[in-house]
Amino acid sequence: MTMQMKSPAFAQNSKIPRKLTCDGEDLSPQLSWTGVPQAAKSLAIIMDDPDAPAGLWVHWVLYDLPASLPGLPEGLAKTEALENGAKQGLCWGVRDEDFDRVGYHGPCPPPGAPHRYFFRLYALDKALGLSSKATKAQVERAMKGHVLAEAELVGIYQR
Repeated sequence: MTMQMKSPAFAQNSKIPRKLTCDGEDLSPQLSWTGVPQAAKSLAIIMDDPDAPAGLWVHWVLYDLPASLPGLPEGLAKTEALENGAKQGLCWGVRDEDFDRVGYHGPCPPPGAPHRYFFRLYALDKALGLSSKATKAQVERAMKGHVLAEAELVGIYQR
């Protein structure tokens, strides 16, 4: 079975609702997934925008989610650690040294062309064990060689 991720808030390649963006309440979307390999020990989610003028803009880094989780509710806290044991990394920018926010920070593109927001789910054969506030680059380095499966959900937002 192939791992899949979806959201009741928006379908693949469709508009992300305003309440999930900086123009609304900036809530993280409800997400669910299926097909997580039985050998998975943890999950990670990275959300980014490849269409940002400054370069690949990182919006969310979430890791060490329990592999048994079937999904996430809408509106996760913007805290370093979640009740389920997951950790949230630093985000909101292009370069690691610029990152200063923890948790989900939704679409907030400049006016103009629509931007694509990639939500990527990774099933891993181990917990990463990184401290809170790890960057996307640190999480990706720790995941190298440990990804069992991936799923992707793409949303669109335009101002």
